[in-house]
Amino acid sequence: MQDRAVHTMHRQKGFTLIELMIVVVILGLLATIIMPKILGRPEQARRVKAKADIRSIQSALALFKTDTGRFPTTSEGLEALVNDPGIKGYNSDGYLDAVPVDPWGNKYIYISPGVHSKDYDLVSLGKDGEIGGVEDDADIESWDLQS
Repeated sequence: MQDRAVHTMHRQKGFTLIELMIVVVILGLLATIIMPKILGRPEQARRVKAKADIRSIQSALALFKTDTGRFPTTSEGLEALVNDPGIKGYNSDGYLDAVPVDPWGNKYIYISPGVHSKDYDLVSLGKDGEIGGVEDDADIESWDLQS
């Protein structure tokens, strides 16, 4: 009788093939429902990162202006936030660690004085790397950042 109890306990420890197949099917269904939602988020995250980068660059530009009395010129570019262009009052530590690139690997466009803003314009060309575009390809512009 004791052998029968031990034999029954051993049989109940594992999963049957049917139970494993049910779990695999459920996981497959969940993956087909959830994966498209997850895969759509990276582009949104890149756009949020570009907006945060632009705000960070704007802060560095404000510090540059506070120290030197002006914004970097278009020819000095964002490089002036990293390396001293020889301007009186420049902070020898710089204002950024490196010249930033947008989340798609492109340089931010910096124009000073700006066309849309009197001080400067700062733009990421978005996913397509070209002027204009809609949705994921739309440009991210410093003068349009409200929130």
